[in-house]
Amino acid sequence: MVNRRQFVRQAAAFGLILGMREMKTHMVRKKCRVLGFWQMWMVALAMIGAGALAQADDADRIRPYRENPFYWQYKGQPVLLLGGSWQDNLFNHPKGLERHLDVLKSVGGNYLRNVMSHRNVGNVFAYEQVNGKFDLDRWNDEYWRRFENFLKLTHARDIVVQIEIWATWDHYNDHQSIGGWSKHPFNPVNNVNYTAEESGLPVAVDYGAGATPTDHKFFHTAPALENNTLVLRYQLAYVDKLLSYSLKYPHVLYCMNNETGEPVAWSDFWARYVRAQAAEAGKPVEVAEMRRNHDITAPDHRHMIDHRDLYSFLDISQNNTQGGQTHWDRMLQVRAWIQDQPRPINNNKIYSGGNDEEAVARMFRIIFAGGASARFHRPHPLEGTDDHEKSTVWGLGLSPRAQATLRAARTLTEAMTVFACEPRNDLLSDRQPNEAYCLAEPGKQYAVYFPDGGLVKLDVSTAKGTLQVRWLDISRNAWQQPQSVTGGGTLELKTPGTGHWAVLVLAR
Repeated sequence: MVNRRQFVRQAAAFGLILGMREMKTHMVRKKCRVLGFWQMWMVALAMIGAGALAQADDADRIRPYRENPFYWQYKGQPVLLLGGSWQDNLFNHPKGLERHLDVLKSVGGNYLRNVMSHRNVGNVFAYEQVNGKFDLDRWNDEYWRRFENFLKLTHARDIVVQIEIWATWDHYNDHQSIGGWSKHPFNPVNNVNYTAEESGLPVAVDYGAGATPTDHKFFHTAPALENNTLVLRYQLAYVDKLLSYSLKYPHVLYCMNNETGEPVAWSDFWARYVRAQAAEAGKPVEVAEMRRNHDITAPDHRHMIDHRDLYSFLDISQNNTQGGQTHWDRMLQVRAWIQDQPRPINNNKIYSGGNDEEAVARMFRIIFAGGASARFHRPHPLEGTDDHEKSTVWGLGLSPRAQATLRAARTLTEAMTVFACEPRNDLLSDRQPNEAYCLAEPGKQYAVYFPDGGLVKLDVSTAKGTLQVRWLDISRNAWQQPQSVTGGGTLELKTPGTGHWAVLVLAR
């Protein structure tokens, strides 16, 4: 049903309010016996308009693609989401933000991660401070102004944003410049709203080097866990405030946490809550969770896979710590588990581990595995990390190499109908592990990716007649001269050189 506020707003959009008022005045004055009929007619007309608006909103919003739910659609059209950025919490870095978004757009990017974090110098917190302590009942308007500005700028550029609501690592050790639990507004020693005794929250956390945090009391407030109503009240208020901005926009995806290892009951609680609040606002949303476990076939990942009612898409970013054939095999395992009820599989973080070539290969493996999104992780660690972390390169971000890779990925995928394809390594023969990967719509189009050159055979037996073969030099984003071959059999594919190559075979 449409509530009163929705009805008035939608009717006004169709210019019906004035007409209704005039009609009602006229009918009351004339004591028209058919008053009820005319009221019903006008309400019906307004409801038709409301329905049209709802359908328009639904068509425009980011949602699984109707024809192939392994992919997304936005503004009614299928989209492959590709991206990279220099920081994860871009909303809290307003300086140079527009330029950064323009660069991303110019190289074919249309996808960003946004962690609701306050971890860097120059970032601001969500709450005001009074005499050096935060007041969780008083919002910091600048934090929310930055968030809304970020949403406006990305919406204007058709860049889809995946929000991670809880910045998990901001609640753990102080390995970031202004992040960490010792500085967090929810830490009892940092706010005027509750004490450690009242809240049950720790004033210090120390998980030690290499430890896996899984029992922070902040993440146990849900009714199914410790039912900590005092802290949960403030957590709910924060999420409500966030949604009051984000639900206005159709280009937002919702991920509950960043790399959490906490109980799945925490994730489930927030997935239900975000869905309920969005439904009350009449705004369908897509929800996922990002687990920390690097093995995406593990039970906690399976929980997200098995609870389709809560998680309408999957984020398997931690699989991007894997390399080579294992990286591909695990993606295909997840895909097989949801084959009967497809939904988008996102990769919001592609790690490099200091190996740029492997980062590029991961981007293309994701695409060739039928991934719905692929984004390069930020290029360098946050300020204030220890010496070991300072020496680690996390991802390509939006570096020149990332930009070149995004251009090449878009060049390839726009030369084919990628949304009609599926991973088909079974069409390849004489293949070594990690040598080549195939994405195809048999009989019509075939694409094969080589991480470092190679020679394989491709089964094109269902593609009769003349086929066009084109090689793409990914590192240079340059097509080779197309060639014509005869289909209906097996095609030998040998890369023109070493390095990253892709070949596109199209029926003519």
